[in-house]
Amino acid sequence: MEAFNPMQYNITSVVSETMPIATVPVLLLIGFLFLMWTCEEATTIPGPGYCMGIGPLISHWRFLWMGIGSACNYYNKMYGEFMRVWINGEETLIISKSSGMFHVMKYGHYTSRFGSKLGLKCVGMHENGIIFNNNPELWKEIRPFFTKALSGPGLVRMLSICVDSTAEHLNQLTESAPKPEYFNSLNLMRRIMLDTSNRLFLGIPLDENKVVLKIQNYFDAWQALLLKPDIYFKISWLYKKYEKSAKDLKEVIEILIEKKRQELFKLEKLEDHMDFASQLIFAQSRGDLTGEMVNQCVLEMLIAAPDTLSVTLFFMLVLIAEHPQVEKEMMKEIEAVMGDRDIQSEDIPKLKVVENFILESMRYQPVVDLVMRKALQDDVIDGYPVKKGTNIILNIGRIHKLEFFPKPNEFSLDNFEKNVPHRYFQPFGFGPRGCVGKFIAMVMMKAILVTFLRRCSIRTLKDQGLNHIPKNNDLSMHPDESQPLLQMLFVPRNNVSNNHHGE
Repeated sequence: MEAFNPMQYNITSVVSETMPIATVPVLLLIGFLFLMWTCEEATTIPGPGYCMGIGPLISHWRFLWMGIGSACNYYNKMYGEFMRVWINGEETLIISKSSGMFHVMKYGHYTSRFGSKLGLKCVGMHENGIIFNNNPELWKEIRPFFTKALSGPGLVRMLSICVDSTAEHLNQLTESAPKPEYFNSLNLMRRIMLDTSNRLFLGIPLDENKVVLKIQNYFDAWQALLLKPDIYFKISWLYKKYEKSAKDLKEVIEILIEKKRQELFKLEKLEDHMDFASQLIFAQSRGDLTGEMVNQCVLEMLIAAPDTLSVTLFFMLVLIAEHPQVEKEMMKEIEAVMGDRDIQSEDIPKLKVVENFILESMRYQPVVDLVMRKALQDDVIDGYPVKKGTNIILNIGRIHKLEFFPKPNEFSLDNFEKNVPHRYFQPFGFGPRGCVGKFIAMVMMKAILVTFLRRCSIRTLKDQGLNHIPKNNDLSMHPDESQPLLQMLFVPRNNVSNNHHGE
């Protein structure tokens, strides 16, 4: 006991005699880490532990490695339908409950998005445009231009534009291949979407194949950079190719807008030419918008449909090929409603089977299955406190397969046999920042799908005995162009003429 008497011995010498000197700093480090652990702010929201900063690193890495959709499904399955992770060191909630989704979409203090500031700057979407503009005030100034263009007369005009464009592109196929032949249906849909968008919103001749390729590269860049950490942008060779993809498309759009501006100055009467691009150009001349805003808005209006709607329609063609009975039901309805004429505005509400097919396709094989938001003020969602600045991901694709539907894991029109409550099915979102183009998108999908079905039947390579087509749930938003799945067989229907409007 005398050894522990501080009056008789120096404590340092006692410690050195009783334990190795190297043990002291190890114990101090353990004590410090334990202190950090115990000081971590407690939370009632399920999710991985903070673990002295290791948890945020792992969760962010998982999103970069697996992709946003797969990572969200992984975490929801592991921790429940309302849980918390970290992205770029920021707390992020992943919600796959209809009640939480409804709350976030409904209120105006969730109108901001989140994403890498440097990544969005690289593609021109940081506080610019409408798709991923995370500045609510600037977004509110720009949105009315989109709302006006995507409703009213534009909505009516788009119907005939879609019919004409689809027919013309199908005629080009029959001219190049008069006999049934396999063709790239995804590329065809992208060209139709670009053509229809250009006709209504810009009206300047362009090279479809060239611009479609640049749009694909632009979206690849956007998706690749959206969640990248800031350190990624310190190494130029890592993001150089994505920066170039965004720059290439911007340059093309700038040239088209300049041609549009020159045409406007030559016109004597502007009333018949006040489309979306014209409205933006004159807003710039008044000083309401900058040239950069005009260019980005036109860019986003032209790229939205060629990416999301084209892939949505492609998946519909795949589902039609795999479910021939559904095709028969739709054809029966189309013939009963329209006969031998093209689809018209009054036909839209009568095509119930076609509409149910479109809705079930978007539920079963969603293209946009996530909504990303940021809380602009403190709130409570489903009983959980949510702080201002918290990132939120609404896992809509998972919601659509968890609640309400009688056959959630099957492709079946029975899922829409009865009216689906608003809160259980939101492919376009709703509320202050719901998709501004959801009404015109439904018109476009109906017009193109009906025109397509009236003129031809679709068969995939699977119908020819090749069974290596992946399951629907394995299909990504951007299928590989080399996959045989993209090659479909164009079979003209005997009861429908291949001519259109007397051609």
